[in-house]
Amino acid sequence: MPKSTEYAAKVADDRGFIAYDAEEDAVWRDLMAQQLPAVRDRMASPYLRGLDLLDLPQDRVPQCPEVSAKLGALTGWRVEPVPALIGFGRFFGMLADRTFPAASFIRKRKHFNYIEEPDIFHEIFGHTPLLTDPAFAAFSQAIGAAGTRCDKADYAWLIRLYWFSIEFGLMREDGQLKALGSGLASSVTELPWAISGQAEQRPFDMIDILRTPYRIDIHQPVYFVIDDLDDLFAAARRDLLADIAQARALGLHAPKYPPKTAA
Repeated sequence: MPKSTEYAAKVADDRGFIAYDAEEDAVWRDLMAQQLPAVRDRMASPYLRGLDLLDLPQDRVPQCPEVSAKLGALTGWRVEPVPALIGFGRFFGMLADRTFPAASFIRKRKHFNYIEEPDIFHEIFGHTPLLTDPAFAAFSQAIGAAGTRCDKADYAWLIRLYWFSIEFGLMREDGQLKALGSGLASSVTELPWAISGQAEQRPFDMIDILRTPYRIDIHQPVYFVIDDLDDLFAAARRDLLADIAQARALGLHAPKYPPKTAA
């Protein structure tokens, strides 16, 4: 979470359900109405298949137990509410355990088009569709497992693989550039930007990805494009700790974005 935030975690009851009010349900409804046409047009088929399988409610915030029941039947994953952002160590551990951590609050109306911290719309609408696919689910679990084995100093290197694939990855599908990442599916403004051709596009390359810095509070200046999903899924079988060591030895690329200025 940002150092200063208006948001607080919502607490689930003993069944895992959260009491969202009418305005929160309305924000979800309006986000769905705005994003569904965009994702149908711009997102890749693995995401769209998962979205159809989940059949998320359009008029209210989904509940984690409802989504978990569908994911569990498909890939053995579940969704667990967490208090806003969690540390890398816990994040990787949950992925390794086939559990996706979901921030429990939803954005306020004034942050409708952009919110820096991930909310329940990003977590459920953005992330869970890919977790219906066994290959994508295994890839996420492999990143989590690597995170449980690496040193804390390597967390920032490993998370770049997740960031530039599951969060903000692009892919070519039937000759067209499509968005794949969860951060793109849930972003009103970054989804069209990512495939507009205005940002730099690089081929998917493990070491290049691990060496590429990013910022969470801007549209990405660099995206990695997957031409063959087998190249992505092969990463689950790599020695990711050895890849991190190689990337470390080569060093970070110079950032493609300006330094963040103090508020």
